[in-house]
Amino acid sequence: MPGLDEKLQLIYDTVLRRNPGEKEFHQAVHEVLDSLRPVVTKHPEYADAAVITRLCEPERQIIFRVPWVDDAGQVQMNRGFRVQFNSALGPFKGGMRFHPSVYLGIIKFLGFEQIFKNSLTGMPIGGAKGGSDFDPKGRSDGEVMRFCQSLMTELYRNIGEYTDVPAGDIGVGGREIGYLFGQYKRMTNRYESGVLTGKGLTWGGSQVRREATGYGTAFFVNEMLKTRGESFDGKTVVVSGSGNVAIYAIEKVQELGGTVIACSDSGGYVVDEKGIDLDLVKEIKTERRGRISEYAEARGGAAEFISGRTVWEVACDVALPSATQNELTADDAVMLVKNGCRAVGEGANMPTTPDGIKVFNDAGVLFAPGKAANAGGVATSALEMQQNASRDSWSFEYTENRLAEIMRNIHDRCAETADEYGAPGNYVAGANIAGFIRVADAMLALGVV
Repeated sequence: MPGLDEKLQLIYDTVLRRNPGEKEFHQAVHEVLDSLRPVVTKHPEYADAAVITRLCEPERQIIFRVPWVDDAGQVQMNRGFRVQFNSALGPFKGGMRFHPSVYLGIIKFLGFEQIFKNSLTGMPIGGAKGGSDFDPKGRSDGEVMRFCQSLMTELYRNIGEYTDVPAGDIGVGGREIGYLFGQYKRMTNRYESGVLTGKGLTWGGSQVRREATGYGTAFFVNEMLKTRGESFDGKTVVVSGSGNVAIYAIEKVQELGGTVIACSDSGGYVVDEKGIDLDLVKEIKTERRGRISEYAEARGGAAEFISGRTVWEVACDVALPSATQNELTADDAVMLVKNGCRAVGEGANMPTTPDGIKVFNDAGVLFAPGKAANAGGVATSALEMQQNASRDSWSFEYTENRLAEIMRNIHDRCAETADEYGAPGNYVAGANIAGFIRVADAMLALGVV
């Protein structure tokens, strides 16, 4: 990674010393600090009041054991995490991830990114993240329920609608949110619907919440394309992943006139040159929790499944990495540029490596970082919180219009901030600086807390 100036390097060295071995967290911090050089020059008060140093240290880190009983009657043990990073703008807000790869460094990286993402929405929400190394794949509903109940039995005392509001993430969908909320209600004897977002529509959930992250990514990239007089209309698009974010990114891209020709999962990818049949993907991945290889089997000769290779080898106009962190490398970026890719929008959290981002920037490819492009999910979670607080329910059309407006505002804020700080067209710098300034100003106003 490139070097930082002296003040920022001292802060980064402290982060490395205090958080050994947490490479994803180190990467996220370095990216933000690298963007803040012109900000520190223009606003030395941020460094003088140690705002940046404080911003890199979570307000609270909670780690706990989660014992539960499987269907065979055997006691299993997992570890639960909640990192409450920054509450200067409002109650902590961020998802819960259930995946074997989860450890403290992953949760801290996600929580750190969440601070800036939430700030960019303009909503009054702070940054947090949580999760567990529990793997829901292959587990029965009963096992998932018992795990969620055990986790919430410990977590409930640290969350609340005015304290910390978790949501879903990888491995945590409507089923898991339901089990978590049921146990919270049981433990507290309160129907505090604002304590979790991503709830079912019949018990306090919001229209568009399921679709929001994918839709938001498509909205942001479309705004980015408009700066060059273009849109999704007539463009070929490749999406990594086939989970919730990927599915609804595909849906909105198709509505905006694009043709998604490939998507993937951990086993490989499928190519369908006539356009991905989204209904079939939903049936396989959402209803049956199957593998993307089944798509090619169902489509016969119309589609091809490629095992164990990267979806980024498929030529496209637009790429939307929507699976997991650091999935798109410099080599992948070189391949995409060579094949004519003109825009990249991150649907996942930090899915492109720093070297990959440099390749795109050097080639003049429009690049939308995750903290801006995938902010639609948390923005709609904040809208869900609004509805819960007022005991209200909004229509799908109204909520989607609110989401589209928020994503346009995020795009414009990133673009304008990049221009102001001497980096026109650099959405990474614009997102980091715009997100930082709003939080930093709030921290200065609140004093040393």
